[in-house]
Amino acid sequence: MSDGAVVRVLTGRGSRTADREALLAFVAEVTDTDTALVTVVRRCPQCGAADHGRPAAVVDGRHLGVSLSRTPGALALAVAPGTIGVDVERPSRVTAAGLDVFTSGERGRASSSASVPVHLTACWAVKEAVLKRDGRGLRVDPSAVDSVLGPVASGADVHMAAFDGLVQPVTVLRLEDDLVLAVAAGGAPVDVQDRRDRSDAGPWSVV
Repeated sequence: MSDGAVVRVLTGRGSRTADREALLAFVAEVTDTDTALVTVVRRCPQCGAADHGRPAAVVDGRHLGVSLSRTPGALALAVAPGTIGVDVERPSRVTAAGLDVFTSGERGRASSSASVPVHLTACWAVKEAVLKRDGRGLRVDPSAVDSVLGPVASGADVHMAAFDGLVQPVTVLRLEDDLVLAVAAGGAPVDVQDRRDRSDAGPWSVV
């Protein structure tokens, strides 16, 4: 595979087993390898345990970063040479959840955006993506990540997130009115492939 990350968005499979199988098949395709030769392992960056933590795919002895995210009707799969985190979410779900995890900066920037619910959903997706890439996930308070987002134009625009004293680039896309994608790949190029089964596919729009 190339030096960049590849992210594919599919119509949701409906089960975690099917989603994991889709991830294995995706890694096999990207690396031009038989699916039977791909395994996914986990390693916690804090305690070293193998039953939780950051996932990786092992292909012919080589470790690749992988990530998976699901929301009703959509599944996002990601693979990269290095660590990666992906999250896909719907503004309708985030609004209904009434999350109290946003920083004052995020709320302030959202208030001046084209859509407060969409902007905050993008912030939430960025938090999830960054924490997945970190390996600790939601064991870390999401408010520890401060998402600094501007408008997202058609295409994969790069924004910033501050976490653990570092600022890292995050790719954010609004795939449709009620679907936002965030990818944390450490600055690696990100190729997003929208392969959902839908007839109304159109250009990506602005968050």
